[in-house]
Amino acid sequence: MTRGASGESTIYRDESGRWHGYVSMGVRAGGGRDRRHVSGPKRADVVAKVRDLEQRREAGSAGIAGRSYTVGTWLDHWLEHIARRKVRPRTFESYETMVRLHLRPSIGRQPLAKLQPEQVESLYAQMLGQGLSPATVLRAHRILSRALRVAAQRGRVARNVCTLIDPPTVKRAESSPLTGDEARRVLAAARDLRNAARWTVALAVGLRQSEALALRWADVNLDAGSLSVRRGLHRVKGQGVVFEEPKSERSRRTLALPGQLVEALRVQRAAQLTERMAAGPLWDDGDLVFAQPNGRPLDRKADWRGWKALLATAGVREVRLHDGRHTAATLLLTAGVHPRVVMDLLGHSQMRTTTDIYSHVMPALAREAADRMGTALWGDTAPVGHHAGTN
Repeated sequence: MTRGASGESTIYRDESGRWHGYVSMGVRAGGGRDRRHVSGPKRADVVAKVRDLEQRREAGSAGIAGRSYTVGTWLDHWLEHIARRKVRPRTFESYETMVRLHLRPSIGRQPLAKLQPEQVESLYAQMLGQGLSPATVLRAHRILSRALRVAAQRGRVARNVCTLIDPPTVKRAESSPLTGDEARRVLAAARDLRNAARWTVALAVGLRQSEALALRWADVNLDAGSLSVRRGLHRVKGQGVVFEEPKSERSRRTLALPGQLVEALRVQRAAQLTERMAAGPLWDDGDLVFAQPNGRPLDRKADWRGWKALLATAGVREVRLHDGRHTAATLLLTAGVHPRVVMDLLGHSQMRTTTDIYSHVMPALAREAADRMGTALWGDTAPVGHHAGTN
């Protein structure tokens, strides 16, 4: 008789001389142990059967006792009963779209326990062949991996095959910040526009579009010259416009405002009060700093079109709206502001994020730091070999 430790295989012979083997395969759909039985007249036969089951278990192809999931039915279960409770509505919407458009059509009919890494790799190659970006394929990889991680934790599969795959590498999109002169021309062109301070906020403190459009007067303290970021505006399918709290504590932040921006916000508040009086009972009071003439939230696409039109009016090259945020950070860094301060201003969770995005600024900062160190240690003394008249 050969008995395994808890969770291991067991082989023994009964009183009649017949051999039996039991192999632990994981957990059944109902939560109980899934322990498979094989038998045969010879010990060698049973040993072979046990080893076959163990290999199938390790390869993730043994199947799970109880409910038989396909990849598609598991993804549906994971979306509805697990992901929906854990993620934000718009994140769930992106998960559901990825599953519906790409994951389920390609590998949805595959038995969950038989899914192999090569099949997932073929899916990724197919997506890239259709012209989808590496970023989209990477997002598909992450969603599938999260679903399979839960399946592995519950014994539905022996392993998460996504851990055996190298997903596509995605290069960070290069930023294209405005120069100081370009930024000043944009602000000058915006001066007489409705919601002019919208663009001052973008360039002076680097708010994300969602943060600027969700900003309330309750978040602004003009007397103290500060602004608090507490939420973002997003559009969710089936729900319309929603306001959500930031994902991280770092994104929830209070910013000191330049005096010129404080004045721009005072002008904005006065102009909005005039609009509110004109709208009368039609005014939708959401306390928004930047709103439509009836007080309702600005549309993100209309806001984007306003940015493009503003750049054209200012005679400035076309850049993304998000590059207004990069402009604020780049101007601060080149002015000698410490990267940690810029990190806090932007709401980055890690210093590395800030330094990676703005690596193009770092060499100049390093040169300036070296020059300052030279001045601190040697004063104004010129380095050896660099005196006037020395070749």
